[in-house]
Amino acid sequence: MATTSDISKNCFIRHENTLLKVLEYDHITPGKGNTIYSVKCRNIETGKQSEVRFRSGEKIDLVRVDEMELQYIYAENEFLVCMNQETFEQIHIPKILFADTIQFLQEGMILTIRFDENEKPLNGELPKYTELLVTYTEDGNKGKSVKTAEVEGGISIQVPIFVAMGDKLKINIETGEYVERVSK
Repeated sequence: MATTSDISKNCFIRHENTLLKVLEYDHITPGKGNTIYSVKCRNIETGKQSEVRFRSGEKIDLVRVDEMELQYIYAENEFLVCMNQETFEQIHIPKILFADTIQFLQEGMILTIRFDENEKPLNGELPKYTELLVTYTEDGNKGKSVKTAEVEGGISIQVPIFVAMGDKLKINIETGEYVERVSK
């Protein structure tokens, strides 16, 4: 059994029979008493975020996780069908694992999937960046440095005023923000 000192960002813990992914953690040392670990977590089953507090030295159940890179092929109902590039086996991964980033998903993308000891998918991540074409953009207003643009997939993002229709943009998938214009 691990203790609170073993908590790290992106680790998985089992707390009150639910599996949680640690998003952030902080240890608080009050004037009197022991240190308290405040852990911001995401429930793997529901996707909901919560905050859990542990006393210093408290025993926690860390879950061993295996990571695998799979290629996204197509969507089927509430699942993404992905292929293991070494064995060519097709695996169904629940869409809920990707939360809001799923809007940037494109065919052929390489996804990072984490599995528990029972080979159940726990967490999924898209690549850090993607490149998308601008399909629509507003005219820029003088005095403003950003405007709204729509990229492939119908996603609206804020872009600098110089971006035009047909430009290819590099976008940070995690934040949904413009990074740079890609040379043609």
